Amino acid sequence: MTSNEMRIDRRTVMVGAGVLAATATLTACSEEKDGAPAGAQAPVGGPAGALAKTADVPVGGGVIVGDTVITQPTAGNFVGLSSTCTHAGCQVGNVSDGTINCPCHGSRFGLDGSVSGGPATEPLPSKPVRVEGDSIVAA
Repeated sequence: MTSNEMRIDRRTVMVGAGVLAATATLTACSEEKDGAPAGAQAPVGGPAGALAKTADVPVGGGVIVGDTVITQPTAGNFVGLSSTCTHAGCQVGNVSDGTINCPCHGSRFGLDGSVSGGPATEPLPSKPVRVEGDSIVAA
């Protein structure tokens, strides 16, 4: 090998591959250029900035859209909450059986954001929403 030739060993290739994989993961998890959370999509036919259709949020349940949880504790009463668990900052995983559930450490929150089961001790922060036609939008 001459001094002008570049030698790449296995370790260099593996480190480079790891950096590329980490970059791809961070890019996929970042916010899109319009400010909407990655993966969040406005409902088809809804107003700009719509988070969900009212029909998609069950009474006594809810949906998670990006960084927002939308619940409907009683018919026609929609509540917006942060999807970030107040215990360790994980994203809540689902809304089922009347609670918002965090997969990281088992915290559960009521449909109004109140703590139903720890280890979280603080409620989910409110995110104001309003109904516009048949869509729910950030207020």
